[in-house]
Amino acid sequence: MKIIIAPDSFKESLTAKQAACAIKAGFMAVFPAAKYVCFPMADGGEGTVDALIAAKGGQRIEVIVAGPLNTPVKAYYGLLNDGDTAVIEMAAASGLMQVPLNQRNPLLTTSFGTGQLMLAALDHGVKKIILAVGGSATVDGGIGMMQALGARFYRKDGHLLELVAKEMVALQRIDLSTLDSRLQQCQIKIVCDVNNPLIGEQGAAKIFAPQKGATGEMVSHLEQGLIHYADIIQSTTGTDYRYMPGSGAGGGISVAALAFLNATLRSGIETVCQAMQFKDELATTDLVIVGEGSMDGQTLSGKAPIGIAKLAAKNGIPVIAIVGIQGKNIAAVYQQGINAVFSILPCLLSQQAALAEGELNLQHCAYNVAKVLQTGIILAKN
Repeated sequence: MKIIIAPDSFKESLTAKQAACAIKAGFMAVFPAAKYVCFPMADGGEGTVDALIAAKGGQRIEVIVAGPLNTPVKAYYGLLNDGDTAVIEMAAASGLMQVPLNQRNPLLTTSFGTGQLMLAALDHGVKKIILAVGGSATVDGGIGMMQALGARFYRKDGHLLELVAKEMVALQRIDLSTLDSRLQQCQIKIVCDVNNPLIGEQGAAKIFAPQKGATGEMVSHLEQGLIHYADIIQSTTGTDYRYMPGSGAGGGISVAALAFLNATLRSGIETVCQAMQFKDELATTDLVIVGEGSMDGQTLSGKAPIGIAKLAAKNGIPVIAIVGIQGKNIAAVYQQGINAVFSILPCLLSQQAALAEGELNLQHCAYNVAKVLQTGIILAKN
């Protein structure tokens, strides 16, 4: 039996590589003779740099940049072996994991550090940037990133806009004449796991800001800021981006890259699977195991487990999902190639305990799933 193990990260608990190792350990205790192929996955969030370096070759390069709270953090980007391509994770510089739980407020966070990572890559001479925008702590519409790259955002009083999202409502004018000139020769590809628009009921503020610490009042303020921002973008570029699919990804950083940097948008999981030549490995596989921290209706919008499950379904291969928690509308994933979903939580736990015990709980759950499969094999023989 050949089993592909291809989990995404379990946010704030396990990297994709740690998750893959835990699942493999659980299965090997039951099926020691099986062949296991591990693909630590990413879909445009954390782990995208490592996934593409593993697939294409390259190196991590560390850089000190401004974190989401505008304090110094140690971040990194990936320089692929071709020497021309950088892979940048927004989460490395502007990620939610960089902000303590009691300080999470997307009105006060910035994507400035992500722009600094892009500048560092340009200093290395790259001509292509793959910008993975998942896992952000921000809803600033990419204004911070653009300021780092040289753009100027002016308030109605003529002063420069501050770096944080609460300032969007005061924006009057955008000056792109001071952008770093090297960007004109650089091809930028945004990879992400969602197709949400910038504004509206499915937009960056209403869907993602609560996950980043926003109260209802904060969400309303952010939504008004993004609406105003979209108006300014339209008057600056002549194009209305507010409902473009994917423009709300990364707290709206996608809309800035699309509107001001001539970027293109692509599915993160498709990009990673293509680089890994995942389809080729599927041809001789019996079972696929996927995983992520939380599986719910949003998983359908382009996240790693569904992208993998769709590929497996084309080959008639069953897919089992092992997840941290099962959320709302979980039943919808069964229509997308996933055959069964198991939660790793053994009992009621606090969030802190669940995150701390993630690796052990994942391994135990994988062991139990393998025991169920073993029981099925015994029944099939009788």
